[in-house]
Amino acid sequence: MTAVSTIIRARQWLTTHPLALDAALAAAVLTCMVAASFVDPRGKDGITWSLNTPDDLSLVLMTFGAAALVFRRRAPMTVLAVTGTLSLIESVTGDPRAPVAMSAVIALYTVAARTDRHTTWRVGLLTMIVLTGSAMLAGPLPWYAQDNLGVFAWIGIGATAGDAVRSRRAAVHAIRERAEKAERTREEEARRRVAEERLRIARDLHDVVAHHIALVNVQAGVATHVMDKRPDQAKEALAHVREASRSALNELRATVGLLRQSDDPEAPTEPAPGLVRLDELLGTFRSAGLQVEVACTDHGSTLPAAVDLAAYRVIQEALTNVRKHAGAEAKAEVSVVRVGPNVEITVLDDGVGEDDLPDAGGGHGLIGMRERVTALRGTLTTGPRYGGGFRVHAILPVTTRTSPAKDSV
Repeated sequence: MTAVSTIIRARQWLTTHPLALDAALAAAVLTCMVAASFVDPRGKDGITWSLNTPDDLSLVLMTFGAAALVFRRRAPMTVLAVTGTLSLIESVTGDPRAPVAMSAVIALYTVAARTDRHTTWRVGLLTMIVLTGSAMLAGPLPWYAQDNLGVFAWIGIGATAGDAVRSRRAAVHAIRERAEKAERTREEEARRRVAEERLRIARDLHDVVAHHIALVNVQAGVATHVMDKRPDQAKEALAHVREASRSALNELRATVGLLRQSDDPEAPTEPAPGLVRLDELLGTFRSAGLQVEVACTDHGSTLPAAVDLAAYRVIQEALTNVRKHAGAEAKAEVSVVRVGPNVEITVLDDGVGEDDLPDAGGGHGLIGMRERVTALRGTLTTGPRYGGGFRVHAILPVTTRTSPAKDSV
């Protein structure tokens, strides 16, 4: 474990000090070039290897070629030009030739790894033609000598290896970017879903609290008014208060239960309210003294759960606003009609309350209704009626429609 930690620390240090890494590489290349210059692969008999003593010019060229590699990251093209020139001098003058071309191969590898493929092809072909051609045409060895072909092969290997490293780095970078983008997309999608769920729960809480508390307030007022003269009617009003409170608690428990864990055994299993419970909803308003008529109710169709819940909440909120703002003598009319692919909900009243608008007091009733309808890609129209009263008209699509923005992608 200690050896592994040491290697990791050394690698991190070299990564943060690239000049030291290049200096170490230059020293290693110089060692290899000097060691190779003492070996003559041809030998006196042309078969066995033998030792050879390089001349001073070869040692000087090898030293300068290795020293230039220290700056290969800062100026790769300049280093390639310097090492290529030194290799050209050695290929023309040296006999036997020292492996100065090794420094040019390392420099070409650096250029290929740090530039694009087009540049690598142009620079690699130019280096190969100049060094190999000069060795074959102007060198002391025959043009078909193994040393000349070796220069040709090593230059090609250097360019190919550098291009492969560059391609791998680009692929790894692209994969990392895609992974980061996917992670950002997942986080944004999660935040969006959380925000939508919070907004939906907030709308449900508002609808439940506004509806039932309004009924409790009305019935409590009735009970207070008739407590002394008509105790039987007061008891009936208090019974309605108790029933409305129980309904409010049940719906609040069901809504807040959405925040529980999925495996919580106390999580509610009661389905969300819908138009099936419309008569029950209208009964609570009638018991609170609001005269409600159902002009046309569409009981024959089965609506999607989201549409069914939205229609119920729109009627609930609209009638709550009528009870709160339209006055004690106001009458309401509810209509639920299936028109083609849509279901239309209309709530009318003839009230002349003190407030011009249901949300004049700073509430969020109309805003919540509009958000519900808009979330289902429907439309909501609200406003005063000619001659008095207020009108709420919602159009909810029964079938899901695709937005134009998604179609264009």
